[in-house]
Order: sequence, then C-alpha cells, then structure tokens
Amino acid sequence: MIFSSASLALRDIFSPPFRSALWKVLGLTAICLVALWFAVRWLFEILVIPFFAGFAPDMPSWVDNAGTFAGFAASIALAFLLAFLIAPVSAIIAGLFLDDVAETVEVKDYPQHAPGRALPFWQSTVLSIKFFGIVVLGNLIAFALLWLPLVNIVAFFIVNGYLLGREYFQFASLRFRTIDEAAALRDRHGARIFMSGLLIAAFLAIPVLNLLTPLFAAAMMVHLHQKISIKEGGLAIVRPDSTSR
Repeated sequence: MIFSSASLALRDIFSPPFRSALWKVLGLTAICLVALWFAVRWLFEILVIPFFAGFAPDMPSWVDNAGTFAGFAASIALAFLLAFLIAPVSAIIAGLFLDDVAETVEVKDYPQHAPGRALPFWQSTVLSIKFFGIVVLGNLIAFALLWLPLVNIVAFFIVNGYLLGREYFQFASLRFRTIDEAAALRDRHGARIFMSGLLIAAFLAIPVLNLLTPLFAAAMMVHLHQKISIKEGGLAIVRPDSTSR
C-alpha cells in the first residue's frame, strides 16, 4: 500500500494534469530565490560591507567595488543556504496548490468516489505555514547535527518522516473528514503513515528534486488515504453544512 502509493505519486507529478501546478511551483520558487538573492546582496552592500570598511579606511578601491563584492558574497551565502532554503520556500508556495493536486488525483484515479471538499482558505493557509515550519525544523535539526556522522541522517529522517507524514496525511483526510475523524484515522494507521513519511523525507533529501516534495507528498497521501478508506469499507465525506470543523 505504501510503495504503490509512492509509485502512483511519482507517476502523477510528471503527468500532464499536474504540469500546471508543477510549473507554477517551480516558477514562483525561482522568483522567490532570485528576490532572496537581491535581498541578501542589499544586506551585504548596505550593512555588512560598510561595517567592515570601518576597520579598513585605507582601502578605498575595495569600498568602491562594494556592489560587485556584495553580489559575489550574496551568491556564496545563498549557495551555502540553498540546500536549506529550496525545500521550505517550495513548501509554502506549493501549499497554495495542494487542493488542486488532491482533486486531480481523486478525479483521475478514484472516480467511484466524489472528490473531496477544498479546505477553507484560513485552514489551507495554516497548513501551508505548518508545512513550511516542519521543513525548516527538519533542516535545522540536520544542520545542527551536521558534524555527527549517522546521527544527523537518522534524526533528519525520523523528524521529517514523522512530521511530514502526519501533516500531509491530515491534509488528505480533511478533504473528506472532520478534524476528529481525521485524527482517529491517523492514530489507527500511525505506523503506516510514519513509513510513508520516511519515503517523503527521502524525496526531500534529493537535491533539486526536493523542489517537488510538496506535490509528491500531497499526491502520495491522497493515494494512501483513499486506499486506507477503501480497506476500511467506505469513505466519509464532510458535507458543506458540517459544523464539526
């Protein structure tokens, strides 16, 4: 069930129905990273360079080329941070399109069920922020344990596996269930969800490809939720007039 869901998700994210969301996520992420480069460059040029220039008043030629040096320093700083920035930035951007991704999977692969209901804007926003925070937390832990061989790898997978699996499964569940129902389902299948989260963490660890982690995770957990629901004998659907949220 886990590996079949992952296999279907890999197929999905590169399929034509996903291309719109795929290009939007990649394009907006690229724009954000370029904007971040300019922001870092500005900080170097306005704050960092003048600060150090105060210690070297006899080096006017260096100060005159502050703009060039700032761009160079910003490039180095951003390249160093890129591994930690790509995933969080893409996570919060992709959060804007996760309902579209989920509906595409539901309509294409599970036509026997009515598509789930898109999450309210406020709830979708909260989930996007949580996804962003989870990815940042996981990367910070990995960074903090960078000099401890094996420990950092284990910590990265355990933390990200648990948190990513939990949150993305909740996202898929809430399209059909109340918060309490989604939590109960998650508790009943905690081990399976954690193992699925480990696969998402492995995807997150692959440079460049980790840009697509939110799309892969959402698609995978939609498949997993559907399969678990079918196994349990039915799919609860939250009605528009539900007051359980």
